[in-house]
Amino acid sequence: MAPRITRVPSIALEALRLLVVMFGAGLGFEVAKRLGALPSDSLLGSVSGLWLGAIVGAMVGYVLGGIVARLTLRSLDRGEKALDGLQPEQVVAGTIGAVIGAVFAAILVWPVFLFGPPLVVVPTFAFLVVVSSLFGFRVGRTRKDAVLGAVGSRGGLAPRAISVSTLPRIIDTSVAIDGRILDVVRSGFLHGRFLVPQPVIDELQSMSDASDEHRRVKGRRGMEVLETLRREQGVELTALDDEAPGVVEVDAKLVRMCLDRGVALLTLDTNLARAASLGGVRVLNLHQLALALRPPVVVGDDVIVHLLKAGKESGQAVGYLDDGTMVVAEGARERIGHEIAVVVTSVLTTANGRMVFARPAGVPMGARR
Repeated sequence: MAPRITRVPSIALEALRLLVVMFGAGLGFEVAKRLGALPSDSLLGSVSGLWLGAIVGAMVGYVLGGIVARLTLRSLDRGEKALDGLQPEQVVAGTIGAVIGAVFAAILVWPVFLFGPPLVVVPTFAFLVVVSSLFGFRVGRTRKDAVLGAVGSRGGLAPRAISVSTLPRIIDTSVAIDGRILDVVRSGFLHGRFLVPQPVIDELQSMSDASDEHRRVKGRRGMEVLETLRREQGVELTALDDEAPGVVEVDAKLVRMCLDRGVALLTLDTNLARAASLGGVRVLNLHQLALALRPPVVVGDDVIVHLLKAGKESGQAVGYLDDGTMVVAEGARERIGHEIAVVVTSVLTTANGRMVFARPAGVPMGARR
């Protein structure tokens, strides 16, 4: 089966061809005039040299017009496809930048009309304006937040608040020592730029050289975590100089650097996170993430469960929590069909979900009923 050929819309094609024909006719007329043709000259009957030049230019324009029109429309199609990947804010900001660039170029370049013939000046003027518009579009697109914040707030086009997770983040000592940051990064929840200030590196180095074995192990682990994080895919780890030499404490240095750079603070230290938040720093607290992902029940919790069926082992009964977690109650088979209070004895996480093992409340551990 022959491939389907996509045809350019005829109306748009002919309209652009007509403009090229008009340009060709004007160019031919000017060329004939430059060659010395006069309106009174007669080359082909009543056709003067000037009109002959215009006719020849129009014919050339008709031939080239189809090619130019098709190339132009195809370029517009490619530009439309390129815009599909842009956010609406980027398109609006780019358009504003293009208009500003065109106006700025027109103001600077208009004196060229005082020099040279219009046939040369007009294309030059148009070329410079188009280039400035393209440059303005690219600048506006890449700096959309600044553009929309400057000119779009009254029209409801102010930039949206930036998510904390998208910001570069400064790592503190507690994150490096803990090491769970590697699991979070490998799971895909954190990526991008990580910044390690020199005070944090110095603190880890000091711990690595400490006489106390516990501190020495923690410091070396922190250095190893940073080195491993640097090699992780999708992570850009950058060391920073001490940008707050006048501040003594390391935590205060981190807060100052976050404020100056407009970046987030990644920490496991709840006290530092609270102090940084009060100071206006946007904080990513891994401790809060761990609390949010902890199991709904832990060992020792008392829960109420409705037993629905018998378990696989003797004396077991099975029920479910509100979130669908299976609860296996030991020694409670005779209570199937009832709602009872149980004490969680263990929590097992499997590939199919989470299982909770429990015993009826008031029954000692290991007792059988």
